Amino acid sequence: MYYRSFIKPFIALPLLLSVAANAQNPLPFGDQLLTADPSAHVWPDGKMYVYTSHDLECQADFHMRDWYAFSSSDLQHWETHGPLLSVDDLDWADNFAWAPDAAYKNGKYYLVFPAGTGYKDRQNPEKSTKWMGIGVAVSDSPTGPFKDAIGAPLWTEPYANDPSLFIDDDGQAYLYFHGKNADYQVVKMSDDMRSVKGDFIKMDMGGYEPKMEGPWVFKRDGKYYFTMPENNRVLTYYMADSPTGPWEYKGVFMDSEHDSNNHHSIVEYQGQWLLFYHIWRMADWSGCHKRQRHSAVEYLHFNEDGTIQKVQRTKEGVKGFKPANP
Repeated sequence: MYYRSFIKPFIALPLLLSVAANAQNPLPFGDQLLTADPSAHVWPDGKMYVYTSHDLECQADFHMRDWYAFSSSDLQHWETHGPLLSVDDLDWADNFAWAPDAAYKNGKYYLVFPAGTGYKDRQNPEKSTKWMGIGVAVSDSPTGPFKDAIGAPLWTEPYANDPSLFIDDDGQAYLYFHGKNADYQVVKMSDDMRSVKGDFIKMDMGGYEPKMEGPWVFKRDGKYYFTMPENNRVLTYYMADSPTGPWEYKGVFMDSEHDSNNHHSIVEYQGQWLLFYHIWRMADWSGCHKRQRHSAVEYLHFNEDGTIQKVQRTKEGVKGFKPANP
């Protein structure tokens, strides 16, 4: 009896260590730092940069105050940068530092971010005063600090958040977003990235426009991809020959988890396509006894016709990442 109870811990310990050694998700984005809505980009220095929102521990209703970035050359070891910007730096908003995106143009780095004011009353929606808009911040460095470039949101109507910047091969920047009664719209950015030009473009989605948030647009082999959390949960996508459509719906590439929201980005790094997203997990260090959000990454693969293969969540993620094009 004593022999059996003595030997069990020594059998279990190597197994636990093996699981820990092989795990890469959630990403190691800093001690006791909760991140979500990862926006991934590869800048001229060749590194991977991921811009995220920052969840306050045990927050009741996504009351968030600042944004972070993380950089890596091997996707295994990450450097933390931030906060890059805070709602305390804004004159026009004091809350809701939600999902950001970033772009590099004209030798500058631009952070587009949602922020807002007011209060959302979930019990009595008619009493809600919450409003959100999209701002632009600029920096000479991909890791900031960023400064509010215009001291105001890009527009006040419609209510909008979840910005996604896509710069096409001709240098034209397009801003996609989630908007109140204004989903599936896009607007062109001016050349200086500090204002929009022209009217909002209502895109042709082929007759299918479910509830959505968090759009992400990218280009591969001449085809444009409009991806999103459909019904704010499952990741789905469309394809088109133009950044403004018309779009053809292609279906699901990642299922939902715990019936919780997701927010993602897709990027190619050293010949490998990657899906960054967030997962909901208990945090061992936290006194909050509920799932909280953490950033994660998986490989993304395409079929010969350009469609996206289904992605499964893994604990390993991209552990041991090796470039396809060294």
